[in-house]
Amino acid sequence: MRDKTQANSAAPGDRLIRAGAIVFFVGAVATLVTVAPFLLGTTPFPTFMFGLSMLMGVGFLVAGAGVFRSIAAGRRQARQAAAR
Repeated sequence: MRDKTQANSAAPGDRLIRAGAIVFFVGAVATLVTVAPFLLGTTPFPTFMFGLSMLMGVGFLVAGAGVFRSIAAGRRQARQAAAR
């Protein structure tokens, strides 16, 4: 049996994973920028930069939600294929 989806089509959860990776990367850069003054002995950045560092966790959660959504879609497809 041949699958009707194309190889380059986006599966459920793919956009969430990509968005989560981007948010995680922004948070990682903000974390590096926030920690750098402590290592270099200069004046620390304002408090909102520490808040931006929390984007790493948010991105991780968003990407994780995308992975779980992708898993759920795969299980649904497997159940439908088994029911035929």
